[in-house]
Amino acid sequence: MSKLKGLLLTEGMHGMISQVEGLAKALELDFFHEKIELNSFWKFVPPKFTPIKKFVFKNIIEKDFDVIISCGRKSVIPSIFFKKNSQKRIFNIHIQNPKISLKNFDFVVAPEHDDLKGENVISTKGALHYLTMQEIDENKSYLEGKINKKKDIITLILGGPTKYYKYTKDNIQKIYTSLNENINKKNLQLIVIPSMRTPVETIKLAKEYFGPDHLIIDNVDKKAYLSALSLAKFIVVTCDSSSMISEASLTGKPIYVAQISSSKNDYRFKRFRDLFKELNIIKELNDNLENWSYQSLDETNRVAQEIKKKLS
Repeated sequence: MSKLKGLLLTEGMHGMISQVEGLAKALELDFFHEKIELNSFWKFVPPKFTPIKKFVFKNIIEKDFDVIISCGRKSVIPSIFFKKNSQKRIFNIHIQNPKISLKNFDFVVAPEHDDLKGENVISTKGALHYLTMQEIDENKSYLEGKINKKKDIITLILGGPTKYYKYTKDNIQKIYTSLNENINKKNLQLIVIPSMRTPVETIKLAKEYFGPDHLIIDNVDKKAYLSALSLAKFIVVTCDSSSMISEASLTGKPIYVAQISSSKNDYRFKRFRDLFKELNIIKELNDNLENWSYQSLDETNRVAQEIKKKLS
């Protein structure tokens, strides 16, 4: 039996791509990705006030597809339009709150901290993502030759500035100081992993602060990311990325969240972190690292199994 074909719609940001591709892989779709571009002032209009018309967006899709997986505000109207105007039955899934009638979708997948309710809503603990433990384990050796095998590893995963969190030198130095105290206490080696949003200055400061005895990856490298997750005894993730915290939770390893003072009301992020604290997945970074374990969180495959029942 041939695979169903999937159309993935996002705004092109890593966190969104990770979610749609993760679900597409778990659903075993033959998929392709389209970065959505809206026309003129429709970029600024909420979906509930936007007409479901072709003139709203620039994209023209000529390939065949059976399933649409969308994520992000800009992809809401194109997903509904392609479903309604197809010559065949199209199954559409939206990830995150679409802020429009949920009846426009077969499924809406949203994190518990969004508190979205509906017959077709699947609530998740954290964000979906495209990582698997098999991939993480397969890439363990990628960085092994660059580390001191006599020391335990602490991996720092860096996000980047958002409208809620500013990566000021002062904020980052506080994180590095706390990390350094733990490294010295427990004789650890540090691996620093940047993301697409990480400022160059933040990486440069890490190299200056921690020196040549630690491994600072200075570019986005998925293999290095996977290897660092596999090698780590402790994982530290900056508070600005729910996606990366969710990805790290697949490992079942202790995750510490490095706080950055917020410049806006970040209650949604706080609700997410409170949930993960209740699940014993995360603790706030301090000067006393502990070792603990929890049930590995694999929400992507759980959600896929629910959706497969309707697809089959």
